[in-house]
Amino acid sequence: MTTPADPIRVMIADDQMMVRQGFTVLLNAQPDIEVVGQAVDGVDAVAKTAELAPDVVLMDIRMPGMGGIEATSAITTAGSAVKVLVLTTFDLDEYVYEALRAGASGFLLKDASADQLAEAVRVVAAGEALLSPNITKRLITEFSRLGAPRAPSKARIAELTERETEVLALIAQGLSNAEIAARLVVAEQTVKTHVGRILVKLGLRDRTQAAVYAYETGLVRPAGY
Repeated sequence: MTTPADPIRVMIADDQMMVRQGFTVLLNAQPDIEVVGQAVDGVDAVAKTAELAPDVVLMDIRMPGMGGIEATSAITTAGSAVKVLVLTTFDLDEYVYEALRAGASGFLLKDASADQLAEAVRVVAAGEALLSPNITKRLITEFSRLGAPRAPSKARIAELTERETEVLALIAQGLSNAEIAARLVVAEQTVKTHVGRILVKLGLRDRTQAAVYAYETGLVRPAGY
């Protein structure tokens, strides 16, 4: 497990050598991040993740053979604690939705700055969601387009307390812990406790998955739907 004294261990999965090398240089320049491996496609990414056990995988969407979304699903369903940060040049709703549904903890375009890339790695490594306001809007748009909730049951939602349900709904709207605390007029640590209990009760990896779950069960619906 990563501690404050340990660098965040990152693996980069992309079929373009120049992209892999460029990201490696950018991230290794950060004092708290270390690139421990590279993968050339989805199959390689799954194998290298099992071998190297990085904290974060930077995953390209479009790769030959097994693509990034399929590889992300394979990694996250294997019981691994590895966080996946999806990188793509394609700013499309379907990729946002499918990547998050596959278990990705964040979604970032490849034209992000070096500072944005490094901060994204730190955010997902810390277990937070990388759901910027514009990404949240795209997620809402996609669920609106799909129509009815796709999750089979709301049974687990019923296990949440009234306050936990309220916190889950705010997570799905893209609010940070600090913003939720301000909205509910409680301490930020109290919100963190609620978030932890929500994840345990719903069997979810992180708050990104909590947001997806809230939409899929119909707990939260976009305005006008």
